[in-house]
Amino acid sequence: MKVFADKLPEALAKKLPPVVIVAGEEPLQHMEACDAVRSAARERGIDERDILHVEANFAWGRLREAAASLSLFASRKVIELRLGSQSLGQEGAKALKEYAEAPGNRDNVLLVSMGKLDFRQQKSAWFQALDKLGLFVPVWPVDMARLGFWLRDRAERHGLSLELDAARLLGERTEGNLLAADQELQKLALLLPPGTRVDPAQIAGGVEDSARYDVFTLTDACLKGERERVSRIVRGLRGEGVEAPIVLWALTRELRTLLSLHQHLDQGQSFEHACKAQKPAIFDKRRPAYQQAISRLPRKRLHKLLLFSQRLDLSIKGAAHLPLWEGLHDLALTLAGGRGLLAELPSSYRVG
Repeated sequence: MKVFADKLPEALAKKLPPVVIVAGEEPLQHMEACDAVRSAARERGIDERDILHVEANFAWGRLREAAASLSLFASRKVIELRLGSQSLGQEGAKALKEYAEAPGNRDNVLLVSMGKLDFRQQKSAWFQALDKLGLFVPVWPVDMARLGFWLRDRAERHGLSLELDAARLLGERTEGNLLAADQELQKLALLLPPGTRVDPAQIAGGVEDSARYDVFTLTDACLKGERERVSRIVRGLRGEGVEAPIVLWALTRELRTLLSLHQHLDQGQSFEHACKAQKPAIFDKRRPAYQQAISRLPRKRLHKLLLFSQRLDLSIKGAAHLPLWEGLHDLALTLAGGRGLLAELPSSYRVG
């Protein structure tokens, strides 16, 4: 049964299942979900714990051994199977399915900690077998539109009252890094009296810029037309030493996807079918962003942007003289609906 991270403690208070799968790549919520399972086990007198780190060439027989071996002082235990981003493989999938099907394992608690699970993996035999026995906790990054509200609620855990504008500013300074945001809230809680109302000035004066960016954050902001955020992310990527070809690859990929969507729409297909025709298909959650971009960017403009990206590629290869990062910013900002920084360059270099 699926249960989200914020509802997990409530679910565990009702019943501690024999299996809990925590899957996702957001570290704070992932860590706290696993902590909640351990805490619920301790409350029920389960103190013994076996930890299995799955690495290359992991011997899956160790899982069977851990389930079968109990100390003289305990009849139940927690078995933590820590996969991280490691692939299960056929042997691992078989071992987990066998574990789920063995009635004697129901007394233990199997905590599977792993990276993101896609829809195909959630339909696999091993996942279905484990899911029938317990809880599946998908850990998703907090969407930028919800981040301010999430941080405001989070501040209450630390005895602070965070104004919404202050929460949004904290979100900007720690974008994509909930762990850093929570650490900043803990610092504020140590410095300020309980119940203090925190305003934007206190955030601006006391919180370090801990934003963590990647090219996928950038493309999402471009599709949604978030121009100020696009500029901030490009600066962040450059400051963090991300290679320019990676940024160009991500932006060019979105340009080609948008052009393909236009082509399908021009053939009379519905937007839903056009999204499904992409390889890989565009999931429901991302479709509104693509729809915004399609309505903002006609096909002719996308072709011009693609030509500009080709000039940037030549610049990367040393075959053209174009300010590289300024050009990437121009490309991203224009994709988001803004006006790029290269407007003063000769027309052959400008985005039209």
